[in-house]
Amino acid sequence: MNFEQGNVDCMPQLPDPAFAAAELIYHASLEATPRQVSALESRPEWLPEGIRVYVPFLPSSNFEDAFDTCKTLLIWGAVPVPHLPARAVPSEEKLREWLLALKVIGVKQLLLISGDIETIQGPYSDTMQLLQSGLLQEYGIEGIGVAGHPEGHPHADQATLKRALEFKRNYAKTHGLSLWVVTQFSFDQTVLEQWLDEHQTILAGIPVYLGLAGPTRLKNLLSYAAQCGVATSAKALTKNLSAVRLLRPWTPDSLLEGLAAYQSKRSESVLKGIHLFPFGGLKQSAEWLANKAR
Repeated sequence: MNFEQGNVDCMPQLPDPAFAAAELIYHASLEATPRQVSALESRPEWLPEGIRVYVPFLPSSNFEDAFDTCKTLLIWGAVPVPHLPARAVPSEEKLREWLLALKVIGVKQLLLISGDIETIQGPYSDTMQLLQSGLLQEYGIEGIGVAGHPEGHPHADQATLKRALEFKRNYAKTHGLSLWVVTQFSFDQTVLEQWLDEHQTILAGIPVYLGLAGPTRLKNLLSYAAQCGVATSAKALTKNLSAVRLLRPWTPDSLLEGLAAYQSKRSESVLKGIHLFPFGGLKQSAEWLANKAR
């Protein structure tokens, strides 16, 4: 099974939802916390070779946790993409230290985010300031992912978010950086499609990976949705649900099918793949991807 390691050319689009679904899975990626990875004693057979694995820099953890996770993932044949939250960087000196450590082990891709913390810890208040520092290129970073927000952002309207994407697009082009977009997760097919359509022009030529929640119990999923700011679309999942159904397993199958149908009707689309948030466990999400790839 092949999973992409970078920006590679897609196979020609065909008006076939099954083909479109297979391609979205082919370019899929996973999120994995340091705790999830450290709990594994050795490389799990269910982790696809060459898959991108995003490593969050959690408020309750530190850089060393993310760094150790990246080292482990490299040994296992995955492509680690650590988060770099601008507001959590305490100083330029510390940023240089982190980037050098990542360069030494061969990490060349980052996901840039502003970060959830309200108090800015150092000189960088957002991802644009991180880019303008020039330090990413200085330490060998070749590709950057940036966040997309189909369900909006608590501290910025859509116009502001679009201007930020335009800046990052132009900066990446000017400085020879590979750029892609990874979105927050959503349950609302209409919201996802509308966001893609609205950003088709601004993101032309830039791959987009839509965030989906991996398999888990619906009750757990709704709890994560409330924490992550996507409670609005989550309401669609709770309509006419009994308490018993809330305990049943949930999978992103229907969303994948819907996105594949959307993709198959468009000769040109910025949508490249899906990004799974493993709320029900890393193994469950990886196995779901593997089953869909067969």
